[in-house]
Amino acid sequence: MKKKIEANVEGMTCAACSARVTKTLLKTNGVFEANVNLAYEKAAILYDPGIVTPEELALAVEKSGYKLVIDKKAELPEEEKLRRARNRFILAVVFTIPGMFLMLVHMFGLFHIPYMSYLEIGFSLPVIFISGRGVLKHAFLSIAGLSPGMDVLIAMGALASLSTGVMGLFGVPVTDFSLVGAMIVTFHLLGKYLEAAAKGKASRAIRALAEYGAKTARVVRDGAEVEIPASGIAVGDIAVVRPGEKIPSDGAVERGDSSVDESMVTGEPLPVEKKAGDNVIGATVNGNGVLYIRITKTGSETFLAQMIRLVEQAQAGKVPIQELADKVTGIFVPVILGISIAVFLLWMLFPAAGDSVVKWAAGWIPWSDPGMNPLSRAVFAAVATLVIACPCALGLATPMAVMVGSGIGARHGILIRNPEAIEKMKDIDTVLLDKTGTITEGKPSVSSADFGGNSDGFDLLASLEQMSEHPLAGAVRNYAVSRNTKLLPVTDFRAVPGKGVAGKIGGTEYFAGSLVWMTESGSRVDQFREAIENASGEGLSAVCLGSGGTMLGYVLISDKIKPDSREAIRRLKESGITPMMVTGDNERAAKHIAGEAGIDLFYAGVLPGDKIGLVKRLQAEGRRVVMVGDGINDAPALKGADVGIAIGTGTDIAIEAGDITLVNGNLAGVGHAIKLSRAIFAKIKQNLFWAFFYNLIAIPLAALGLLHPVIAEGAMAFSSINVILNSLRLKRIRLE
Repeated sequence: MKKKIEANVEGMTCAACSARVTKTLLKTNGVFEANVNLAYEKAAILYDPGIVTPEELALAVEKSGYKLVIDKKAELPEEEKLRRARNRFILAVVFTIPGMFLMLVHMFGLFHIPYMSYLEIGFSLPVIFISGRGVLKHAFLSIAGLSPGMDVLIAMGALASLSTGVMGLFGVPVTDFSLVGAMIVTFHLLGKYLEAAAKGKASRAIRALAEYGAKTARVVRDGAEVEIPASGIAVGDIAVVRPGEKIPSDGAVERGDSSVDESMVTGEPLPVEKKAGDNVIGATVNGNGVLYIRITKTGSETFLAQMIRLVEQAQAGKVPIQELADKVTGIFVPVILGISIAVFLLWMLFPAAGDSVVKWAAGWIPWSDPGMNPLSRAVFAAVATLVIACPCALGLATPMAVMVGSGIGARHGILIRNPEAIEKMKDIDTVLLDKTGTITEGKPSVSSADFGGNSDGFDLLASLEQMSEHPLAGAVRNYAVSRNTKLLPVTDFRAVPGKGVAGKIGGTEYFAGSLVWMTESGSRVDQFREAIENASGEGLSAVCLGSGGTMLGYVLISDKIKPDSREAIRRLKESGITPMMVTGDNERAAKHIAGEAGIDLFYAGVLPGDKIGLVKRLQAEGRRVVMVGDGINDAPALKGADVGIAIGTGTDIAIEAGDITLVNGNLAGVGHAIKLSRAIFAKIKQNLFWAFFYNLIAIPLAALGLLHPVIAEGAMAFSSINVILNSLRLKRIRLE
């Protein structure tokens, strides 16, 4: 038995940390998969509850130096994380700034300060061992676990600097860099504080969704309206929602007419008209009328809760390109440790080789001191190399872009379920569109009927179709309700996908469905063929009724294209993407709809089970295919396409069907999803480039002694912040 849980991970500071937590979880007996997201500080774990418990998972992670928070109530709020990061930084500043002031006064000879080495060590100790105790703790645990991370580099740099002051007290001829150790830790803590603030800003989109819900609800109890906390509402309650109030939970309108602002979940700015029988979504805002709503879903079952869960899953997932960064960060810290040791030894063993570099740099770099002895130079260069090279930026490059981008998508009704789709989108050249509910409104209605004078014809057809789930059958049922048709009992019912249904009424077998189904069932269709074919040329679909070798009649059903379909398809063409339509309709009807929508290529008469074959055929031609459908009968094709986009509407959203779901159901969202995914992937590439480029340039400079350790640490912190800020620039994207 497999079970999946998501939990917060506290204490991670770099990509090596997330790699260590992942490794720890995967080594735990009973764990099948573990995906740890550094930016979002989450772990998604697939495990066997019969072998290992969540508490045992938390204990394993704790032994590796981190904290796995299973109980969401125990999670630290973003504000508390930020407060703790700020307090650690402030404490470090309180000791570092006075120490720096005294060091500068002493260095420039303004006046002699006795016992300066003791003072520098005194100011450094609380910074390194109190403010930086978390760094030292994680460094020790990661070394013990043979998985060194960024904290090891910072801790070794700070302790190595501090050791020069201690060595000086015992008469070792070395420049005192002890206060540099405090400055390294202070800059590191500043970087972590700014990073926490930026992460909080990046995750604000998903947190804002969680806060959208109503705090109170007005329900009818014992014939009277009472106000209760929204958390106390139950399925079956009748909620009274006045103009301007939030709908407390998902439900259906019992009575009342109003318009509802659903922009927070669909991205559509215009209010949606609601009347009796219409579904409504919790947390959306009622407009100008009073609505009485019967609650159908509460808590984790509501659409908003599902939406938040979907975005969190996407943010916890990995884009394939991240595998490159993971491989690099897995060996990065050990390599840097080796380079730092080599730098130290080279400066110690071959001091003359670096003299020319030091003398050349002395004219324009103030910290390049030709008079520094070999040990001091070796410590200086090795410490700078340690702290300049950090895998943080590499580890944040992908998850930060995904976090920001998925939050933007959520606000526009684009739910990215599978992060892999983000990378695949860059190569998409073909969009295969299902017709009903995707290009058209998916609300077919009966426009006319002809049963050749048989007064019972429609009653028989409606009775047979009452057991079918096909959208055209739904149109027949709705028409039957409007006519107050008396439905007859049906026995031996069976459905034939893509063709129609059959069953017995009063002992006689009847067939209902397409004209082709009539022919295959042995019914003569000559009397009605011409009228049906002419109607098909106008985009109408026919549902026919036959029995005993004779076709008894038909109804014609229309399904208008969505108002935005033509414009959406035009924009896809402009962006170099080829739109194609696939439908089970006959050739003439398909051609009419395709022409209305502006689609040049279409496939007609395709059964639901054959759509996956069409997807595979297009892929075999070298096309990169997006399949767009309603997420139910198109599920195999959605799964088989390079990227599957499920068209969803309101609370009936088909979350599990595709890689991406469009909440509002508008075809324009397909172009928006492609544009957003490409923008996210472009940011990922930018982030990775700058992270690699930064290290490629900075490490040699540090090894040559051209970077002061404090400046090196500041640059390292800035590289991570730069990745976060670059990801936040995604918020400027215009999807419309």
